[in-house]
Amino acid sequence: MTATDRALELTRKAATAAVDKLGTDLIAYDVSDQLAITDVFLVVTASNERQVGAVVDGIEEALRELDTKPVRREGDREQRWVLLDYLDVVVHIQHSEERKFYALERLWSDCPVIPLGVDERR
Repeated sequence: MTATDRALELTRKAATAAVDKLGTDLIAYDVSDQLAITDVFLVVTASNERQVGAVVDGIEEALRELDTKPVRREGDREQRWVLLDYLDVVVHIQHSEERKFYALERLWSDCPVIPLGVDERR
């Protein structure tokens, strides 16, 4: 099984919004064969707490244009690691320190990487 077209559309829209708000080190994994609860994990890094908040806001605004809102949002009080659950896609926006410490890439490295087609500004 592979990620649905809708999941891929949401993922790419979220990735574009994250980059527009200066999110970096984006990677998306097709986890549909591993998990029944979602198709895609999108992981984004932000350099500080304010940047995490800006990326979260940008993603939510962009996906509202596709008539979708997160069914769950966690971690927004501390702004260190925010999880946005859109059912088909789960977006992890992590402060750079959390990204290094938790290294989600190690957990999902056996899953296919989804090309995002975004130009990160570094």
